[in-house]
Amino acid sequence: MFKKKPSLPHTPYSEYPLNTSLRELTFTVFDTETTGFAVGANDRIIELAAVTVRQLEVEQRTFQTYVNPCREIPAEITRLTGISGETVENSPLALEALEAFFDFADQTASGIWVGHYVAFDMMVLKKEAQRHGYRLNFPICLDTLNLIGFISPSNQMLDLEKYALQFGTKIFNRHEALGDALTTANLFCALLILLEQRGKRTLADLIEISEMNSRMLQF
Repeated sequence: MFKKKPSLPHTPYSEYPLNTSLRELTFTVFDTETTGFAVGANDRIIELAAVTVRQLEVEQRTFQTYVNPCREIPAEITRLTGISGETVENSPLALEALEAFFDFADQTASGIWVGHYVAFDMMVLKKEAQRHGYRLNFPICLDTLNLIGFISPSNQMLDLEKYALQFGTKIFNRHEALGDALTTANLFCALLILLEQRGKRTLADLIEISEMNSRMLQF
């Protein structure tokens, strides 16, 4: 995943044929928490979590780590996430956390990442890698918002919890990376089932829908 001279050793992600059915795909659903939204400038990652989706079900095996941002965590972020300086003071730095996350995805042979408003989380990982002198090559990344845009195009909201309520899926601890990853994963499974019912049954269908409904986050 990292590219540098010399390159940092890392197991390559699995590649799926485009005609692979949804039920044969393995997904890594992930989420981040940060010190703020200016991740291209001074804000840093403080938590990273992920969960595996396989055969349209959320698996029990999860990944979660706090991250030491080497800077002060604003009081409003602590109120929102419950993460304080004391929480992260003995936690790994960003590069170590990213490597652990990649290892988690590799162990499940997942070649597809999923997030809710995933462009932000991708930017978080990309910028943290760049700060250590590495370039991050992403696998296929899917956004639940794009799938919702296909299934229910009239919706313009972004809130994860509201969508979980709309589609009748479980809601876990909000504004915690693992809780939001689990909430997103359960929502994602419900969306995949709805896509199947509409005749969208392959990886190629997912990619097409994502490109048609792509929502890019500007920084």
